Amino acid sequence: MIRPTLVRLLGIAAFSMPAIALADTKPCRIASFPQEVKCGQIQRALDPAKPDGKKIDVHYVILPSKDRNKLPDAVFLLAGGPGQSAVEAAGFGDSILGKLNRRRDLVFVDQRGTGKSASLKCDELEVNDKILDNEGAYKATADCMQSLQKLPHGDLKFYSTSIAVQDLEAIRIAQNYSAVNLVGVSYGTRVGLEYLRQYPQSVRRLVIDGVVPPDLSLLGTNAQAALEGVFADCAKNTRCSNAYPDLAGTWKRLLDSTPRQFTYTNSRLLTSVTTKIAREDMIGMILKALYSPAMTSVLPYAITQADKGKLDALLTMTGSFNQPGPGGLTLGMHYSVWCGEAYTNPRPANAITDQFTARSAEMYDRICATWPRADIPKEFYTVPTAKSPVLLLSGGIDPVTPIRNGDQVAKALGAKARHITIENVGHGVLGQGCVRDLVNKFLAAKTDDEALALDVSCVRQIPRPLVWLPPTKNTDVTATASSKKAGE
Repeated sequence: MIRPTLVRLLGIAAFSMPAIALADTKPCRIASFPQEVKCGQIQRALDPAKPDGKKIDVHYVILPSKDRNKLPDAVFLLAGGPGQSAVEAAGFGDSILGKLNRRRDLVFVDQRGTGKSASLKCDELEVNDKILDNEGAYKATADCMQSLQKLPHGDLKFYSTSIAVQDLEAIRIAQNYSAVNLVGVSYGTRVGLEYLRQYPQSVRRLVIDGVVPPDLSLLGTNAQAALEGVFADCAKNTRCSNAYPDLAGTWKRLLDSTPRQFTYTNSRLLTSVTTKIAREDMIGMILKALYSPAMTSVLPYAITQADKGKLDALLTMTGSFNQPGPGGLTLGMHYSVWCGEAYTNPRPANAITDQFTARSAEMYDRICATWPRADIPKEFYTVPTAKSPVLLLSGGIDPVTPIRNGDQVAKALGAKARHITIENVGHGVLGQGCVRDLVNKFLAAKTDDEALALDVSCVRQIPRPLVWLPPTKNTDVTATASSKKAGE
């Protein structure tokens, strides 16, 4: 089974670009907002080396400021993946950055290959009506690649991060914005760093949450440590250890028993299905569950149930039957980006250290062996010294972008970087506690010194969520009695 469970994760000066006319936008409506917004598109060369060659349209949405004294430094949300649509994630962006919208435009650009921007969708992989076995999934991936290559925009070598940030700069110029503020999440952090490298004069502030360094070539490098943290936390917590004794042993027994047959209910179609689940499928589902502390609170129950042959909890909590949505990946774009950037850069010899990194390597090695790869400039793998303030955010139990990634990048960025960590948070810190307020204050600060002197004392130690326990018959009876009493 190949799924985005493993991947919910990753200089040309402005004066050297050809002149760009100011872009027109038109009023429109999108699903994320009840109010009218502005939609725009800009025509870009598929191959930047051939400006008069084949063109694609890069689409974007602007949530305009209504203030008479609107500021010129718009805020761009850089989506994750690679493969997420920024336009589809605009509701999330507004929930985090809405305060800034009072005086600044919020801009959501569908990176080339996603959304309406020369989409590279693989419907047979992205619509999860059934679980494909490994060979079926690899065949579907190969079939998708061949189908995409037949599209007018199907030269898959031109969907790299380096090219995509040139599209962003073209939109900045076309909208007549000054230096802009960028907020990147997961893979969007890599986009932000590359934009900063190519266009330092165009960046006013940069926020990167869940840092993906440009030289990262393997996903899931912190997953084993995150899973062992779940086991250790359960063992020392009486409530958890009583309900799920020897959770580490249960996981080992479950993994050793695969491949095996499971019967489960498709939670969307409500149909009963029996299928064989392979070892790598189980590892992939556990990896996705580790992204969020809320899901790790249910993980002990899901592992224990799976060991008993009941897979419903694990499949449901990891979204295995979800339809494509705001968090979904456009997998053709995902593989085009990852196969170029991770496989042009040699993988360290000792990178594969556990079952999660082995699974990630096996999957991408096989897919990327035939997937077309972009020409990645050597400079892409470097982190520039920041000339404007950068705020880095990391979670201590993040399975894919651990704190050490943020430390590494912050050191390279230099004195203009500030790294905030929260020990018991997983992948994505923006929505935790007071963090969104800190981000708003960082971006709104009038001076660089004020932004870098941000008071982060409100970021206190956040505990892991309490482990989830299934309701007992006694609690059901009590709840029912209480409900009856309340209704009398």
